[in-house]
Amino acid sequence: MTDIAHFTVEDGIGVLKIDSPPVNALGVNVRKGLQEGFRRFAADSTVQAIVLICGGRTFFAGADISEFGKPPQGPGLQEVFDLIEAGAKPVIAAIHGTALGGGYELALICHARIAVPSAKVGLPEVNLGLLPGAGGTQRLPRIVGPELALDLITSGRPVGAKQALAMGMVDALAEEGRLREDAIAFARKLIAEGRPLPRVRDRQDKVEAARGKPEIFSKFRQQQARTFRGFKAPENIIKCIEAAVDLDFDAGMKREAELFRELVTSTESAAQRYVFFGERETSKIPDIAPDTPILPIRTVGVIGAGTMGGGISMNFVNVGIPVTLVEMSQDALDRGLGVIRKNYEASARRGKMTAAQVDERMALITPSLGLDALAHLDLVIEAVYESMDVKKDVFGKVDQIARPGAILATNTSYLDVNEIAAATSRPESVIGLHFFSPANVMRLLEVVRGEKTDTSVIATAMKLAKTIGKVPVLARVCPGFIANRLMTPRGRQAEALVLQGPSPYDIDRVMYDYGFAVGPFQMSDIVGLDVIGRGATERTLRGDFVAAGRLGQKKNGGFYNYDENRTPSPSPEALALIADFAKHKGVATLGALADADILARLLYPVVNEGAKILEEGIALRAVDIDIAAIMGYNWPVYRGGPMFWANTVGLPKIVEGLRKLEAREGPAFAPAALLVRLAHEGKGFA
Repeated sequence: MTDIAHFTVEDGIGVLKIDSPPVNALGVNVRKGLQEGFRRFAADSTVQAIVLICGGRTFFAGADISEFGKPPQGPGLQEVFDLIEAGAKPVIAAIHGTALGGGYELALICHARIAVPSAKVGLPEVNLGLLPGAGGTQRLPRIVGPELALDLITSGRPVGAKQALAMGMVDALAEEGRLREDAIAFARKLIAEGRPLPRVRDRQDKVEAARGKPEIFSKFRQQQARTFRGFKAPENIIKCIEAAVDLDFDAGMKREAELFRELVTSTESAAQRYVFFGERETSKIPDIAPDTPILPIRTVGVIGAGTMGGGISMNFVNVGIPVTLVEMSQDALDRGLGVIRKNYEASARRGKMTAAQVDERMALITPSLGLDALAHLDLVIEAVYESMDVKKDVFGKVDQIARPGAILATNTSYLDVNEIAAATSRPESVIGLHFFSPANVMRLLEVVRGEKTDTSVIATAMKLAKTIGKVPVLARVCPGFIANRLMTPRGRQAEALVLQGPSPYDIDRVMYDYGFAVGPFQMSDIVGLDVIGRGATERTLRGDFVAAGRLGQKKNGGFYNYDENRTPSPSPEALALIADFAKHKGVATLGALADADILARLLYPVVNEGAKILEEGIALRAVDIDIAAIMGYNWPVYRGGPMFWANTVGLPKIVEGLRKLEAREGPAFAPAALLVRLAHEGKGFA
């Protein structure tokens, strides 16, 4: 017995139990415990079979990612695997919790797998820009076939134990709470059968059936081209599974190792790992102690049943928190409730929930026409029209109604939270909760701390975000907070640049090639030019489009023309409107620009704005900015966000590019002091 590994023998069955909190990651000490246990049982003549089981809440959850990039320490995982696979005694993996990544690869090395019904198995390495590098791409196709292996490994989705049994990913189910006993019984059954040791690597029927059928892989690539765009890992996974089909096992393992090394050193994988850890980092607030009191949130009120209010309400009822939804008119209330029900019914049609669950969630919403219904709630969220006067009026009234200690939150995307808080007698209880649209789908939640917001209110908001499935990013008060402020320069420069010569189609193409789902002009057409352009007091480019009746996809096209399927195509009418407005403004053309110049013009200012956000203390860390950009504006994950991307470009190059733009276009491009300093010191954004 060691601190991590426990060795017992029960009537000829050796039980090796690993207990290394929190998730039994396959770090060096766990590997040493495994090595010692298997060697000990191999040498013990009384042991006929071995059960491998874990303590705590889970089976091996995967590799210890903290060891990546560090000098390797023995024994390596492959040494442990060889001990199991080449051993003369059957090894049964007893799975509870999750067996993911290296944990499931270890289970595949064992001669059989038994799991409790609540367990999940899978190979999620693709989410880190990696592939299963310990034989997963070679063994799983031999169990489930290459078609299913392609889906499972490129998606990284976990599979519940019952479905895994049907697929062959596990061999038996144990009774919940009796895993050890049932695993030992399963081991005795294997001994009694007396069959040769079943090794996954020796299975051939599933891969032989696919040999000589390259269309399996070409069809899969074609079907997933849009989903996989820009990511390196899915293609390398496909190549590995092709190797599992076309090569013998040892050659396939060699191919897997080559393709794994290619990924682990890639910028794309580094970006994905950075984002993976960044999602967990954003909830850490240096000036808020871990023991800060968390206020109980058992009931929530939402003011406004429009698109945002309805989506916000769904987040809470989805996790069983009842919501009082307030509107000023019965029609608006009925309309909002109708939209929420339609959203849930659409989910039910897709098999995501049952009709009974739709009714259960709707029953958690209490509609109301008066603010008085908010009197006894724990949290009240305002989601009304984006007007300071309107919001201050609402908060002044709610202040008189809400119970002492209730949190008062504004969903403003741009306005001054401190000014809103000043309309109440309790600014310490006021916070910004900026949901992104659609609020029931988008994972980002900007938590905006006012000057007087109490730390317990902030801590509660950060915890609540996770409860409702959001990734919280803490921001201080400034116009647009983090995500909207950060991305405003991209839109501003796109509109300025299109007047100087490059077409909206070239600009959108460069943004698409960089990794965005759509470019800024196509996005404007989707949202509606009358929506984005309203409120202007002088002639604008968008105003000219609206005056010409070109509102975007919804009417007559916008920057693009659209067919009946809303497929975009270049528009001569749009180009004529752009040229006329450029003439009106007296804008000189730049002539042809290289794609790299267009990219710099639109994205270097975003990096610069991010540096200013850090300088001003609006964001705590560069990674907070990156997570906000990725989750709020779909910045491509494999770029790591604007600050991570800036490090890969090199800050000196970005400073040089901004200074050239400043000389030509004006002081808006002046590089931030922080950016200049980091570039001069040879550093990047941490």
